[in-house]
Amino acid sequence: MRDGQCVVIVPTRLAANGAKVLALPKGHPEEGESPGEAALREVREEAGVVARLVEPLGDVRYWYTRNGRRIAKVVSFFLLEYVSGEVADHDREVEDARWLALERAARELTYRGERDMASRALLRLRTA
Repeated sequence: MRDGQCVVIVPTRLAANGAKVLALPKGHPEEGESPGEAALREVREEAGVVARLVEPLGDVRYWYTRNGRRIAKVVSFFLLEYVSGEVADHDREVEDARWLALERAARELTYRGERDMASRALLRLRTA
């Protein structure tokens, strides 16, 4: 979060239907890494932003299919505070990274679970 905005990405990998995706940075924890540490690393790698962990927002659970296999996934999301960095410094897995007003993110992110997390962050900031 920075001035009522969150960082969003357009990954190079397309959705199953071939469309571009507007998403929050996320990924798998590496060996020995907590979900919060993974969130901080992924935001740094995928969006070029160094952040500070504020609090957990919640988990999103879903299924997807890869190579004909159905896979269950749980993604933990966190409210983060911007510390430094530039969105132009994102990695090769990301086509574009940019700041977006949190209200817009809650409406425009591709996946419902991520829109819900943006709404939770917005509510949290309004009640702080």
